[in-house]
Amino acid sequence: MLRGSIVALVTPMRADGAVDWEALEALVEWHIAEGTHGIVPMGTTGESATLDTGEHLEVIGRTVKVVAGRLPVIAGTGSNSTSEAIHQTQEATRLGADACLLVTPYYNRPTQEGLYRHYKAIAEATDIPLVLYNVPPRTGCDLQAETVARLAPMDSIVGIKEACGDPDRVKAIVDLVPEDFLVLSGEDALTLRMMELGARGTISVTANVLPRLMSEFCGSFLDGDLQRAQELDAQLQPIHEILFIESSPAPTKWALYEMGRIDSGIRLPLVELSEQYRPELRSRLQKLGVF
Repeated sequence: MLRGSIVALVTPMRADGAVDWEALEALVEWHIAEGTHGIVPMGTTGESATLDTGEHLEVIGRTVKVVAGRLPVIAGTGSNSTSEAIHQTQEATRLGADACLLVTPYYNRPTQEGLYRHYKAIAEATDIPLVLYNVPPRTGCDLQAETVARLAPMDSIVGIKEACGDPDRVKAIVDLVPEDFLVLSGEDALTLRMMELGARGTISVTANVLPRLMSEFCGSFLDGDLQRAQELDAQLQPIHEILFIESSPAPTKWALYEMGRIDSGIRLPLVELSEQYRPELRSRLQKLGVF
């Protein structure tokens, strides 16, 4: 179920910051038509940190309803509060998500034992497939491969999105976990190398803007066509770079705004992409025929 190009979906917002439900539904339909292999609502790219719990769950519920079983929906339900993560995971299960993505507790800076107990508590309180999510630059803690290996035997913990910035972490994890434990890239620019080391796809920011290219890239690699995957990766690298020129998802949301797919809204403390970067973003997308 969890392989290929899985989009870390933005949450469309109007200029005043209100969630644009119509645009959300249109984005989901577009991803299905473009060949995206899975959808993550309410991950980091979905601005989960600034949506309240009601909005958070409504985004998940509406995404599940629109998808209607055509793709796997992996709901972002992580929190720096274990009890809140359990609650959101239980609610996402009730809403019909296929799996849940759980970021490591941010700001608290737990030890490895704390991380182990956090995920163990969620696994014991829920009955949906769980994907761990390690992104130290955003959370202030790093889920080590040895801790992943402690968690991997739990029936409901099925994989990890790895975004520590070191592709070799994929090999360290793969060497320690059961063969059916899934590793997914959390860094678009490093996805090719991560798949060479054992990852089976990516939870991607770039897929928001170039869903068909990302799907073809991942599909080519998984089908054994490394040459085509390398060609597509070379085309995608300039986009991976520009979409992180400022804090994500600001560049991605601006790209989608320029493409006419969403309004310009983003929630404070994030703001719209700085004007100085907009021409270069548009130029790089133009080279790939987006406009």
